[in-house]
Amino acid sequence: MRAILISRWTKVALFLICLIPFGILVWRSLKGELGANPVEFLQHATGDWTLRFLIFTLCITPFRKLFKLPDLIRFRRMLGLFAFFYVCLHFLTYLGPDQSFDLSAMWKDVAKRPFITVGFLGFVLLIPLAITSTAGWIRRLGGKRWQMLHRAIYVSALAGVIHYYWLVKSDVRKPLFYGALVGILLLWRVGDWLVKRGKQAPVTAGSQSVSVNPT
Repeated sequence: MRAILISRWTKVALFLICLIPFGILVWRSLKGELGANPVEFLQHATGDWTLRFLIFTLCITPFRKLFKLPDLIRFRRMLGLFAFFYVCLHFLTYLGPDQSFDLSAMWKDVAKRPFITVGFLGFVLLIPLAITSTAGWIRRLGGKRWQMLHRAIYVSALAGVIHYYWLVKSDVRKPLFYGALVGILLLWRVGDWLVKRGKQAPVTAGSQSVSVNPT
């Protein structure tokens, strides 16, 4: 398994797989198979794939720990950047065909409609994460600050789920499903943090007692 995960061809294959949804959308657009409301179809499809890729990205850390596959970390940045790619497509279908690139109308819409507001928040939070996804930015920010910044992906994912839930209004099965997955991943993260803190506490106490009683 490790030989597969560390192979550069695995990354190439994953990259091509991540492009499949985009390719299908382009193909359907060219063939005129986007339904009666093409803009709405594209918005829903790109929004769905944004949430899916956010969840794929959030799955990397628990999977690499639970299944003892540390090399999975090689794919986290790519999945996160594809989440950003699809949210950019989602935003452009709103800004372009929906708002005709009228920024003033867009800002009014963001301020007036709560589901647009929370969705825009989720999009904005992903921008600094995409910008600082490189090794150079990790060095500039330092590991701890970089990790703290990138925990905003959970807020962005939750904002995306709320955006979707408020948008559909009636059939809420899909946003609830995505929300359940994000909730499970968030609970796992909190539980993992609590376990780590519990393990560190005795060590800290021990080190303090040594410093107080140097003998």
